[in-house]
Amino acid sequence: MKNRIFNIIILLYFMVFILLLSGLKQYFFYQQAPDQPINFSHQKHVSELGLKCDFCHKYAEKSMAATVPPADVCMSCHKAVAKDKPEIQKLTKYWSDKNPIPWTQIHKVKDHVYFTHKRHIRAGLDCVNCHGEVQKMEKIRRVSSLRMGWCVDCHKSRSAPLDCYTCHK
Repeated sequence: MKNRIFNIIILLYFMVFILLLSGLKQYFFYQQAPDQPINFSHQKHVSELGLKCDFCHKYAEKSMAATVPPADVCMSCHKAVAKDKPEIQKLTKYWSDKNPIPWTQIHKVKDHVYFTHKRHIRAGLDCVNCHGEVQKMEKIRRVSSLRMGWCVDCHKSRSAPLDCYTCHK
């Protein structure tokens, strides 16, 4: 009986250890750029071609989420541009099959946080404040933790509201 209890305690200890490691990985390695179904270069589209954020992320100024553009937005150019490139052929397949591109989400706040791009854009924040210099990124990665302390520091530096109800509805 004592042996069984000891084994259960050891098992629980290792389960807690694994859960902690999993959480720490997400906390410390948020800057890694995950692989995406299509290799999309913000560097090429923003720096080289001069596209502005709202060319693709049309709803950032109007809604809570900036949203990832549907394939239709990409195809407005790529019906005629770089059609022979493998990544564009992948894009075209998603588009012609009417399937959404299964992007891995990079920027996400916790579900209990009320965040709206519209409010931050109207307050004069530039996309780079939270998303970093995407025009220099071949692969998008999160450069800000988007954790509460990071947001509070930003609010303090801009004399933005600090009451809990501003972000927690």
